[in-house]
This record gives sequence, C-alpha cells and structure tokens, in this order.
Amino acid sequence: MEWIAECSVEALTEALRVVAPELVGLPITLPDLVGRDDPLWRSSSAAVGEGFVAKLAWSAPAARRLAHEIGVLTALSGVPFLPEVVAGSTEPVLLVTRRVPGESLFAVVDSVDRDHAGSDLARFLRALHDPATRERVEQATGALPPPRVEASTEQVRAGLGRWLRPDQRATIATWCDWADAVLATRLEAALVHADLHGDNQVWRDGRLRLVVDFETVSAAEPEYDLRAFPDVELLTATVRHYERLSGRALSIDRIMAWHLRATLDDALWRTEAGVPLPDHRTPAEWVDDLATRFAALDVHP
Repeated sequence: MEWIAECSVEALTEALRVVAPELVGLPITLPDLVGRDDPLWRSSSAAVGEGFVAKLAWSAPAARRLAHEIGVLTALSGVPFLPEVVAGSTEPVLLVTRRVPGESLFAVVDSVDRDHAGSDLARFLRALHDPATRERVEQATGALPPPRVEASTEQVRAGLGRWLRPDQRATIATWCDWADAVLATRLEAALVHADLHGDNQVWRDGRLRLVVDFETVSAAEPEYDLRAFPDVELLTATVRHYERLSGRALSIDRIMAWHLRATLDDALWRTEAGVPLPDHRTPAEWVDDLATRFAALDVHP
C-alpha cells in the first residue's frame, strides 16, 4: 500500500495520473487542513473539476482507513444512496467518486419533511444492516472491526464536570450510570456506517441523495448508527420506517444511550483540546439539549 507524501495539488495530480488519468488537467480545490496534525486524521476530500471528488491520505494510519473504505464501497452492492465510485486504488491509495450536488443534513434539517426524510434514511439503514450485506463485505475485506473507542463513562465523569454548571454534574453521573446499564447487554452486530452524522449526508429538494465517508464502517448493533441524528422528530420517523421495512424493533433507550456517550465524548475531547464545539456553543448548553431530547422521547435516565 502506498500513500501520497503530502496534501498538495502536485501530489494529487500525480496520483490521479496513475489512478484516473482522464481527470488530469481539471482544476483541483484542496481542503482546509486545520486539525489534520494527527497522522490518524491526515485524509480529506478534494474537488476535482465540478463533477468529481478525490479522497486522499498522506499518512499510513489514514491510508489504512481509506483503503478500508475503498474495499467496503467495492462490496456494497444493493445499498441505496451510495457514492458512484469512478476509481479506487491502493497503489497509491486514492478514491475518486462522482460529485452529487446538495447540502448537509445539518443545513436543511429544519426544512425537510421528517416523514419523507425518515423513510429515505430507513431505506439506507435497512439495506446496510442486512446480514447479507455484512457477509458480502467481510468476504471482500475480512472481519469488520468494532467501532472507534469513545471516552468511557468514567472518563466523562472525571473530565467533563469542570466545564458544566454545578447542578449538571450529578445529572451527568446519573446519566452515565444509566447508559452503562442499558448497554451492558450486547446485541447481535450488523455492518454499520458508524459515522452517520449530518455532514456525511447529501440532501437536495428535501430528499436524501447520498451518504459519504465509509472509512469507519464497523460491526455494531443497528442502534449505534442512529446515535448522531440531530432532530428528535426525524429520529422517531426513521425508527418507525426502519421497523416497518425490516421487521426488527429498535430500542430508543439504546439509541439514546449511544447518543449520550457520543455527545459527551465529543464535548470532552474538543474542550480539552481547545477545539470549538461544532455549533460553537458550550458543553453546558449541550447537556441542556440532551435533557430536552430525553424529555421529548419520554426517556428517563
């Protein structure tokens, strides 16, 4: 496996010359590299002309993740809303897909019809979580790993309190105890996207057009994939359609236990690293939002 030496127009052009020579000469727009100092995260996507996206890596750990994504996408037939792979290579590691115009779910979530949007997401997740999908991918890539390890509830209890209001600290401890209890029993694992937040979805005219970023595809329970949904109404619509399509009941408690862990992990590492939270609010405000979501879903941790 070979990866490019740096994230530059020159290096990407040379990789394209090997992997997709027909695209050489198109203008290249490179990404903002802020926060890419850790070798694990030295990968990103660049626009190639108006019609293509090239995903590149310039370190060994990032290249392994991208190579995993290439293998997964090659095997994921029959799943809707997948990127169209134009070219994929591990010598050098490079993935080129066709660009689909649209916006992030975060940008449009307040304007979409939740029932239609939930139906689209459920179609994607139902096909992705099908046991045959995992079997097909594992035949091509080997056994799927578990998802990335997030901060433990012990780390959250110990580290997050200094950035919360005094009245929130006991609440967080109670919530963490609840999440540990809910997730103590393991469920059968499926193939999961594992990073299905709004910026990894492309929406246009109120409908889902594309899901991107499959480098973290893992083996976990289906509820794990619903932990990053930004809107309670959209979550409940997706769960309703998923259960109708799959005949499998989903546990809202388990979804919200995973959501709690993911949210507090994000708040903890970003605040400790001095990185602003994605919406530029505070950890205390995020905890208030969690309480609101729990109440709206009638979940009582």
